[in-house]
Formats: sequence, structure tokens, C-alpha cells
Amino acid sequence: MKLNELRDNPGARLKSKRLGRGIGSGKGKTSGKGVKGQKAREGVSLNGFEGGQLPLYRRLPKRGFKNPFRREYAPVNLGRLEEAIEAGRIDAAAPITEAVLRAAGLVRGGKVAGVRLLAKGEITRAVQVAVSGASAAAVAAVEKAGGSVTTTTAKVEA
Repeated sequence: MKLNELRDNPGARLKSKRLGRGIGSGKGKTSGKGVKGQKAREGVSLNGFEGGQLPLYRRLPKRGFKNPFRREYAPVNLGRLEEAIEAGRIDAAAPITEAVLRAAGLVRGGKVAGVRLLAKGEITRAVQVAVSGASAAAVAAVEKAGGSVTTTTAKVEA
């Protein structure tokens, strides 16, 4: 086979519809766009426009509040931490930081502000954990097992 013998598979390229080529083609004169006006022109987007009537998105009530400064934390449960230590992905003797948790695959996603330790599951060995935040029950469970939890974000008191 030579380069000049290469062809597309049959039906791989659809023929473009020929517009404005006479009344007999079925797509002559206005090319299927109806008559004149804004929609017959090119590059027009009329999403949400209702002919001067107040659009639906303005008629409906707005609800709620979206905080632009919200900080998203990745949750890590004590049970998953224990499983990772048993599987050998985390060394229990060394301090467990957020970087260690990320390397072990317990934290995913790049848009998280930090890691929050939660109390679901049980921990049986003494570990030193340094994370952004931790629930009171998680701190109590780690301390009961003989370990310690240090948090980097200060608690806001109201």
C-alpha cells in the first residue's frame, strides 16, 4: 500500500449539508433558518430570553448563601487509619502528618484545605497524629490508645 492509496473508511466522513443552493434542494434561500430576524443571523445566543417578559431565572426566588471563603477538609476516619497501619502503608512509630496520609492514599483531591480526623472506627495502637483538625471524640480515642493528636488550625470561639 502506498500513501496515495490511503482512503477513509466508507461513511467515516459525512458530507456537509449544502445550504442556499436553490429551491429544489429543500434548503434554499433562507437555508432552513426561517425568515429574517435575530435568530437567522450568525453567532446569536438567546438562552433565557423570553421576548421581553421577565425571564424565569429572575422570577424565581433566590435562596441560601454560598460562602466564598469556605474551607473544605478531607475526612480521615480512625478505622481507615488503623487499616492503613495494618497494611503497612503507614509507619505507626513515626509521626503521622497530612503528607504521610496523602502518600498512603487516605487523602485524595487537590482542592482541600487540610485533613480532619474523625472518630468512626477504632484505633488500637499509640500514634502521634498532626492534622488540620480533629473531632473531640477522635482526640479522645487516640489518647485512650496512648497516642496524641496535634491540630494546626486554631479553634474559632464565638
